[in-house]
Amino acid sequence: MENKNLYTLTLNMETEGIKISPMLYGAFFEDINFAGDGGIYAELIKNRSFEYFDINGVLDERLMGWEKLSDKESEIEIEVVSDAPLNENNINYLHIDVKKLENIAGIKNLGFNNAGFLIKNGEKYDFSMFARASLDKDVKVIVTIQNNDTGEIYGQASLSIKGNQWRKYETEILSNNTFNNAVFVLYVETETSLDIDMVSLFPKNTFNNRKNGLRADLVQFLKDLKPAFLRFPGGCVVEGRSYENMYRWKDTIGDISQRKINWNRWQLKEYQLPNQNSDEYFQSYGLGFYEYFLLCEDIGAEPVPVLNVGMTCQWHEGLLVSIGELDEYIQDVLDLIEYANGDETTVWGKKRIESGHVEPFGLKYIGIGNEQWGEDYFERYEIFHKAIKKVYPDIKLITSAGWTSDGKDFDNAYKWMKKTEEKADLVDEHFYKSPEWFTQNINRYDNYNRKLPKVFIGEYAAHTSAVIHERRNNWETALSEAAFLTGVEKNSDHVLMASYAPLLAKSGYSQWQPDLIWFNNSEVYGTPNYYVQQVFANNLGDKIIPTILEKSNVLDNSVCKSSDTDDLCVAASIDNETNQIILKAVNLSCEKIKSVIKIKGKNNIAPCGNSIILKAEKLSDENTYENPTKISPIIKAFDGVGSEFTYEFDKYSVTVLRIQL
Repeated sequence: MENKNLYTLTLNMETEGIKISPMLYGAFFEDINFAGDGGIYAELIKNRSFEYFDINGVLDERLMGWEKLSDKESEIEIEVVSDAPLNENNINYLHIDVKKLENIAGIKNLGFNNAGFLIKNGEKYDFSMFARASLDKDVKVIVTIQNNDTGEIYGQASLSIKGNQWRKYETEILSNNTFNNAVFVLYVETETSLDIDMVSLFPKNTFNNRKNGLRADLVQFLKDLKPAFLRFPGGCVVEGRSYENMYRWKDTIGDISQRKINWNRWQLKEYQLPNQNSDEYFQSYGLGFYEYFLLCEDIGAEPVPVLNVGMTCQWHEGLLVSIGELDEYIQDVLDLIEYANGDETTVWGKKRIESGHVEPFGLKYIGIGNEQWGEDYFERYEIFHKAIKKVYPDIKLITSAGWTSDGKDFDNAYKWMKKTEEKADLVDEHFYKSPEWFTQNINRYDNYNRKLPKVFIGEYAAHTSAVIHERRNNWETALSEAAFLTGVEKNSDHVLMASYAPLLAKSGYSQWQPDLIWFNNSEVYGTPNYYVQQVFANNLGDKIIPTILEKSNVLDNSVCKSSDTDDLCVAASIDNETNQIILKAVNLSCEKIKSVIKIKGKNNIAPCGNSIILKAEKLSDENTYENPTKISPIIKAFDGVGSEFTYEFDKYSVTVLRIQL
């Protein structure tokens, strides 16, 4: 079926348009939906340091994920104790006492979510732990990867524990099979007792083969987005639900065994969706600020950390650090800048270098607080702003416009920004709205006051329902987001950055949806929303080409100017490096749209171009593990290009035309 309207799209290359922000499309990582531990952080052992705890103080969770293992004739006792700990931040360890050994005595770790972990045939896994023998004699242990149901061993190595002082032991385990739900088992070979802590198992095949690094397939999906920046580590985890739960970056750097575990605020029962579980959701901080900076470097993204402003989540307890006690939180920001950018003569720069990164990370942006609003926040932000700009005037600071796109709290934020002398460089706007809202707000930024801070859309996504577990990553949401982004791109002199949220979700263990990338132990797929972000980010020009969109009714020959909130939404730009016109067009209609495209001011146009198309038959279509690329880019050439030519846009489609000059 063909739309009865014929569109005429004029690209005016005689007039120079605005410069497009090179930082426009990025990514936002929050440790939600098991994105960190059990997700992108490649550690395979759950509760490796025996530090899990019940936040209500009722249950002893220190053995969560662990079981003792023995045959009927053997006797083994295990207990988590803290008499002589590894260090002051890691006070718990496991005492193992084998009283009688006939055949089997040991301990088993079931992996995150008690679902085991993926192993691959022929691949090696790095094992390490701290241990000491309680008695004078050496203790031989066998560390294995095996089938939990049958006991079949897929790889093993042996270690001899010597002496009664803590010592780190390391070895490799070679897998002889591919299995999706393997478990770790440690067997004790003698009747004796020993202590163990920081029991760790990592695939050698991490991204860039970093030791104790990140899950390669997930990082590759993130890199393929070509994000200009990465905002981290949240999100609401930055705020926390108590003073102790606030995210403090200094707890997340240095020796892994010295990092103090924190509970993840998304583990609470109130966030658990039907048939999902997050009781074991903690932050080991193995994925800490050093690793976040490395991740940014690996994927070519500018780091955009968000730090606590002395406030917990305002949706809940809303605790406030008093104004007189803000100094240590301000110092955290100053020290982070020094950690990222300082040299060996600085205290915190030296700590970065000691971790293995001599060159500075080149930090330029910092968010002060996440999704906060009201007078309490405004007062605290101004204090932070003065102190930071005094020492680091070139660091770009990001303030918050609150939790929504409009309303009293949003309006008050902009009123404050107009009158305050401590104006941020950017303001962080968040909105989770219906697909209709996105298509109705394409021109949202046309009339924003350019004298106020630039806009950073730190979190956005189209939601199909008010009920979290009913929201879908379908083509309707992705198509509406694409339409909205055409308006964002045409205002990228003022909207400098934008990132979808959340980024990652583990199937069966999420607290929030929709999400950009879904994964399980062995698989990962990008949603239609993911491919919209990818196509827009990978086809970003240098300057906007002004456009005029008109449509004429073929029945009565009437002509009207489109407001870009109709069926066809467009944004055009020039890529100076390739000398190409990039035309993005979103057809929201259930019918094909034919358009006459006129390029005004250029005649030297190649007769053939390339198109990148995302489309679906139905708005309800989704990608799945079974069909992960059902909606994904289709790349093909097209001909007949000139200073005036006709192109037909598919129904329900996102199209990028690259036209060579």
